Amino acid sequence: MPAARYHGALFPGTNRVDAILTPVSIGELIDKITILQIKAERIDDAAKLANVRTELDGLLPLLQQQLQAQPALAALQQQLKAINERMWDIQDQLRDKEAAQVFDDAFIQLARGVYGTNGERVQVKNEINRVAGSALVEEKQYQGE
Repeated sequence: MPAARYHGALFPGTNRVDAILTPVSIGELIDKITILQIKAERIDDAAKLANVRTELDGLLPLLQQQLQAQPALAALQQQLKAINERMWDIQDQLRDKEAAQVFDDAFIQLARGVYGTNGERVQVKNEINRVAGSALVEEKQYQGE
């Protein structure tokens, strides 16, 4: 596989250090985009939102290429976004409980929800990779597996 190169068109008009491009699976690309979409919907700070939009605007053309090649990916993208929204909500609730120093049964259930939801996330990312015929596939292994 040839090395990806930054060609100056991804983030034009900036004086910043060029972006580092790295090969990732299609599932990882779509996961990153859905997380950036959630951030764009939920972040209020203008400077942070501008950074999110810059990154998202650089990645969306890559997603469009994939969706044109494999329209079935659109439904999987929506499924992955819904999972990532759930994960965001769980993490927010965990942070609230931790800030309040409340480590009750609800905290434990939320913590368990993180790895359950992450398991769903990995399954959908792997299905995206399968549908897209991605040469790169994410592998996970947890203690006890």
